[in-house]
Amino acid sequence: MNKIVHGVIHGKTIHLTEDPGIADGQEVQVALAAVPPEKAWGDGIRRSAGGWADDPEMNAVMERIQEDRGRERRPQVP
Repeated sequence: MNKIVHGVIHGKTIHLTEDPGIADGQEVQVALAAVPPEKAWGDGIRRSAGGWADDPEMNAVMERIQEDRGRERRPQVP
């Protein structure tokens, strides 16, 4: 039987998130693969912001950029 069950390691103990469906005391073979942590939306842009990450004026600057993007840019024909 091959089954993938997720768990969390605490020292040498693995706490499984679900019942593995194997009899208590049964010898098993374990192959481990780390699951990358989930990243919150926007983490990448916050990391790339560098020195601007905590700038209190940055929200206003970004709002202005967004407004400018929405404006019509084609030349007006008389």
